[in-house]
Amino acid sequence: MIKKGIILAGGYGTRMSPLTKAVNKQLLPIYDKPLIFYPLSILMLAGIKNILIVVNKGQLNQFKKILQNGKRIGINISYIEQSKPRGLPDAFILGEKFIGKDKVAMVLGDNFFYGQSLTKKLKDCVKLNTGCKILVHPVVRPELYGIANIKKGKKIVSIKEKPKNSKSNLAITGLYFFDNKVIEYSKALRPSKRNELEIVDLLNKYRKKNSLRAEFLGRGGAWLDTGSMEDYYNTSIFVSSLENRQGLKIACLEEIALNYNWINRNKIKESINFYGNCNYSNYLKKLIK
Repeated sequence: MIKKGIILAGGYGTRMSPLTKAVNKQLLPIYDKPLIFYPLSILMLAGIKNILIVVNKGQLNQFKKILQNGKRIGINISYIEQSKPRGLPDAFILGEKFIGKDKVAMVLGDNFFYGQSLTKKLKDCVKLNTGCKILVHPVVRPELYGIANIKKGKKIVSIKEKPKNSKSNLAITGLYFFDNKVIEYSKALRPSKRNELEIVDLLNKYRKKNSLRAEFLGRGGAWLDTGSMEDYYNTSIFVSSLENRQGLKIACLEEIALNYNWINRNKIKESINFYGNCNYSNYLKKLIK
């Protein structure tokens, strides 16, 4: 069972500059909540309470100001600074002490997931015993993504980064589940031409060991990468439309924690005081009426 998770919230966010010159991308709002709430909610829905957030050097206090140590929402949050982006697998090298001898999940800080059966899929994924499991989702333009070719039994036979011609349209999303060998494999990687450790190279190590499997987000699910301004605003519109139509919040951390009995009504009141007079607080008030 995976009980630890990492959120990679570093990077320069150059595609969203000049906004990201002043504020970390993961702290910008997706409708009424910081972007970081959404990947954090994914780990929480999976039942993961021990979480490490990898942040840029000098931005630690920005994250602590909103999330603190996680106690208010019934989890444990720790942080580690990354001096400069060195690729996704660097998170496992930086987080070696945090991971210890355990298995670990990782979600990218700018990825958004939504789906009716998503929680069940997440809880199935954290039951991983050995190897690696990744979440895949069909896309219209495979040439923009890392694409997985999959045979029966959810076995991944090849991975191609931004293929010009591909029979598969299954993109590798930013949500991964690893056994403890991820630390050893990450340390053995060599930097690519862009001088970074590549997630595709890490996944291929598992594939060559015949221990890389896929899980499908499903036709009714949504996966959005908020790395560009267009995708960022599309995600915000998506969340706004759903919340205003349904009257239910997506990625309400306190609601997840309350439903899992990680916190009580008093912690909800504490959060209401923390956020102040706002729509998010008004939603929290409804939870404890």
